[in-house]
Amino acid sequence: MKLGRIAVPTVDGEQTRVVAVDLDGERVIDLARAHALTLLKSGADAGRAAELGRSLFPGSLSAGVAAGDAYLASAYEALDAADDASTPIAEVDWRSPVDPPMIRDGLTFLTHIENYFATVGVKPPQAVFERPGYFKGSTASVYSPGAEIPFPHISEKLDYELEIGYVIGRSGRNLTPDEAMSHVFGVTIFGDWSLRDVQSLESTIGMGPQHSKDFAFSFGPWVTTLDEIDSIVGLRGEVRVNGEVRSTTQIENFLYTPDELVAFVSIFDRLQPGDIIGSGTMGFGAGIEINRFLEPGDVVELELEGIGVLSNTIARTKEVPPWWPPARPYPYNGEA
Repeated sequence: MKLGRIAVPTVDGEQTRVVAVDLDGERVIDLARAHALTLLKSGADAGRAAELGRSLFPGSLSAGVAAGDAYLASAYEALDAADDASTPIAEVDWRSPVDPPMIRDGLTFLTHIENYFATVGVKPPQAVFERPGYFKGSTASVYSPGAEIPFPHISEKLDYELEIGYVIGRSGRNLTPDEAMSHVFGVTIFGDWSLRDVQSLESTIGMGPQHSKDFAFSFGPWVTTLDEIDSIVGLRGEVRVNGEVRSTTQIENFLYTPDELVAFVSIFDRLQPGDIIGSGTMGFGAGIEINRFLEPGDVVELELEGIGVLSNTIARTKEVPPWWPPARPYPYNGEA
């Protein structure tokens, strides 16, 4: 099943609804409405049916999947009322399919690791081979499919990164790799946007990425549940900018497997329903690997087989904040 979120205008303002994409990909089904319709057929009061539909299928996917296996089972049951609760897919206003409590982004594909460090002219650090690296990202900078991605004025090297995102469905702590994937609800396209020149500066501070990553993340266009995918290994990907194919890639050559990454993230921490864990960039899934970056107004399409196409447009005008900190004098004899 493919589950996304759309915006619906109401007299009380915009509401977010979780929808399922039908098998032919031409319509979406409002699951809360569909569930209410099934209750009406069994004699439920209309008001109560609507309340129960919204309770089981809230606008938050994170809250919904926290119900456990019953959530997906009820979604399949709700599809029986699909005809009366559907909308043409071309008419919907998409929102991010995931509203994650936490964003983590990993580094697991050996081809990208080798390409990236070769580009910056250094050997990969030994630590990369000792454990799956990851950073935590801001949930306040999540952009919807089709949304405009800001272009901060501090950068001349805005980059795309094609990743697969693992959406957590069950809470868990200190998991083993054998247990990890049973805690994953589904997968989505993880658009990791990077300011490469800013990233190089921030990395020398030793605190991890800041503005170079936290200015934007995008996910979508929907979450594909694991029961619809035999295996993510081998799925093909493609990056297009303004219709031009920039690169093709494939889910292969793991330094750390998906179950190892998910398990490692859970150690000394707790996975929460709705958390998203990025795989890290697939080999040749980023512009830095081919020395091609983005320009204002570019339309970027990230595609993964079996999942879909995540499209975003880069803002035509760079964003300039009202304040930026002045650099302090370097106190060590002028030698950095």
